[in-house]
Amino acid sequence: MGTRIITVSNQKGGVGKTTTAVNLAAAMAGSGLRVLVIDMDPQGNASTALSIPHSSGTAGIYDVLIDGVPLADVVQPCPQVPGLSCAPATIDLAGAEIELVPLVARENRLRRAVQSYLETTDQPPDLVLIDCPPSLGLLTVNAFVAARELLIPIQCEYYALEGLSQLLKNVDLIQQHLNADLHVSTILLTMFDGRTRLASDVADQVREHFGDRVLRTAIPRSVRISEAPSHGETVMTYDPTSTGALSYAEAAAEMRRTKEMS
Repeated sequence: MGTRIITVSNQKGGVGKTTTAVNLAAAMAGSGLRVLVIDMDPQGNASTALSIPHSSGTAGIYDVLIDGVPLADVVQPCPQVPGLSCAPATIDLAGAEIELVPLVARENRLRRAVQSYLETTDQPPDLVLIDCPPSLGLLTVNAFVAARELLIPIQCEYYALEGLSQLLKNVDLIQQHLNADLHVSTILLTMFDGRTRLASDVADQVREHFGDRVLRTAIPRSVRISEAPSHGETVMTYDPTSTGALSYAEAAAEMRRTKEMS
């Protein structure tokens, strides 16, 4: 079994993308896998949630993309979760969109770094999760080219499917020109409020559109999930018995099962 490389993306902001990336990572690590999170978002929210220092000047994914620093030199272990590590994003990454433009093979820089890391590290991770910025620029393109699978979190709200067609068009373009292996493997419903008719309608619509790629587990709206990052934690360690933590654990288990069956 090789390393699974999954990019978590949705160019619509506020859909629980980073929350999903870090909590699935923590849940997978908690079940015994070695997991690496690559933070490609200049805001560095995934790094914050995993208690990874990422102030300006910290060695991070910017140095990997722009200066060719080996990924192994910037990966840091997550203090709360054994088996989980993170390549942090610093604010310097905000300028990387522009700095990447003139570089050779600018779309392939993350893929090369990840491949080299997997080939040279003593204990390669079982899973790499890449968290994207909420846009479709060169950072996201790098994340799409580096991955084999795409996980799209979809918020159970009125505008949920708006913008999704643009994301899927971009995935098509990436498949045609840069990464034929990329496919949408997983859709996760987030911010689900079972009391509302709207949430159920959106869930039905998404399931109709994407079929069995939609995980049966939906992530509920949860105060605990929102609070956890301000403590430098994922909800998995902040409140492991909360509905949010249990839902992410179940979603992670489902992702492992579907991989084993495929």
